[in-house]
Amino acid sequence: MDKEKFDEEFKKLWEESPLSHSDSEKEASWEQFHAKTFSEKKRKFKPWHLYAAASVLLFALIGTGIYFNQNSAAANIVLAENVIENTTSAIKYVVLPDSSKVELGPNSKISFGNNFALNRKIEIDGEAYFNVKKDKQHPFQVFCDETTTTVLGTSFTVKESENKQVTVELFEGSVQMNVKGQSQKWILKPGEKFTYGNQTASVSEFSRFIDFDNEKLSVISHYIEENYGYKVNIPKENLDQKITIRINKREDLKTIVQLLSEMYNLNFEINEDLKQITFQ
Repeated sequence: MDKEKFDEEFKKLWEESPLSHSDSEKEASWEQFHAKTFSEKKRKFKPWHLYAAASVLLFALIGTGIYFNQNSAAANIVLAENVIENTTSAIKYVVLPDSSKVELGPNSKISFGNNFALNRKIEIDGEAYFNVKKDKQHPFQVFCDETTTTVLGTSFTVKESENKQVTVELFEGSVQMNVKGQSQKWILKPGEKFTYGNQTASVSEFSRFIDFDNEKLSVISHYIEENYGYKVNIPKENLDQKITIRINKREDLKTIVQLLSEMYNLNFEINEDLKQITFQ
């Protein structure tokens, strides 16, 4: 896809135009950006971040609300003022300052700056699922090794393997992928997976759903326990009842529980302290 067609497709992904800004506001915004980016104050950059700070070129296309740069991955300027690490074997749930949600995998960590609500850049080591709050004014960027994932509002996973291969799986919305040092860009659609490793990038399909075809409710119960970490108690008379259902692998747990409740006319209670769901 040539640059003109790529840019045209990317613009269509922005559903609404942002609020217009006066020249004085744009000038003030640039001054604030310049002051923060090129401050003489010591910052905790990784070595290649220093080169990015000197080379980044930012454009604001006010009419469409789209933000471009020469190489998004090269603009990885994440101030590690806040570091959240998961040293346990279970998923850690995190709510970011902009209300976006993160499910941080075991032995993984994320870092971001104090001004995250306005400068939504976040760096990850390991694996995490992101459910991003939509904000037309502030694109959300996730940096992992040499890759950059840029979104407005969507849900996706980012996983870094031990051999430094990065995989991004998109469940909802759309994302733009960039690789440090490369001018090519990739736009993913739901159900597409981006993989980068050994200086090679590829896009393929993956299944966003899991299908249960005439399965017992006890099988659904086991699936919830394995994937959400909640013990499920279902009345004995319902355990052998059959169900055919398709579930998004990243579906909100409460949505699944409510669906089962309505299908089988059961009441339910979720005990967050005990991580337990009881149907009756």
